[in-house]
Amino acid sequence: MCNACNKRFTTYEYIEEYPLQVVKKDGRREDFSREKILNGLAIACRKRNIPRERIERLVDEVFEQLIRTGIPEVSSSTVGEHIMEKLCDIDPVAWVRFASVYREFNDVDEFKRTIDGLQTSKDATRPETIPD
Repeated sequence: MCNACNKRFTTYEYIEEYPLQVVKKDGRREDFSREKILNGLAIACRKRNIPRERIERLVDEVFEQLIRTGIPEVSSSTVGEHIMEKLCDIDPVAWVRFASVYREFNDVDEFKRTIDGLQTSKDATRPETIPD
């Protein structure tokens, strides 16, 4: 109760969060933007059979992973690598689309080497078939 006006008031407690800063390639710093990442992933995942909830969960997982490090600033390339690592397991085509924008390929050969590397790593993680 307020002694001056005799009205009741309430205080709220909340968790104080410190925004994660993303250091861009040109040195600028921005707050981590969930929406910016969701928009980029929406483009990469367009016309793929990936539920929106799964894309949102991917962004949440990346954010939580970065926050757990306790480091207040992270490079945009680190954010992109974390996203690509998770996206690769969800949908390789969406991964290629995202990588083509994120990695800014200089030529077709560089793009092809990246796709070949993806295929090689997928082949290495596949279980070997057991002969009949």
